Amino acid sequence: MSDRKPVGMPFESWIDRQIREAEERGEFDDLPGKGKPLPNLDRYLDDMWWIKQKVESEGLSMPLPPTLALRKDAERALAEARGARSETEARRIVTEINERIREAIRTGLSGPPLNLMPFDADEIVAEWRRAHRKR
Repeated sequence: MSDRKPVGMPFESWIDRQIREAEERGEFDDLPGKGKPLPNLDRYLDDMWWIKQKVESEGLSMPLPPTLALRKDAERALAEARGARSETEARRIVTEINERIREAIRTGLSGPPLNLMPFDADEIVAEWRRAHRKR
């Protein structure tokens, strides 16, 4: 559609002609999704719908602010520590995440407030012992 609209021709007529001619040339044949319903037609669209759709279609993930990423890592570490194979492994996992939490508190991270304190390694190991004694 590199043609320019002829002078004096209404835009609607010019556009209609361009579409008709493209259809006659078969340029709309075999388009992906032809004859299928539009996806997510009934989904509520917020202001960022197109960004979310692009991220989803590209298989990407939205990066979390550093404070939220650390909170997520801390939850994961706590679950790993509780499911560790030994007390030593559980203590190591808690020690590593505590170092990251202390560093974040000391230096500050961007994002929402961290609202996270280092875990009590002795308490986590005691929970681990109680859980593994029952097995």
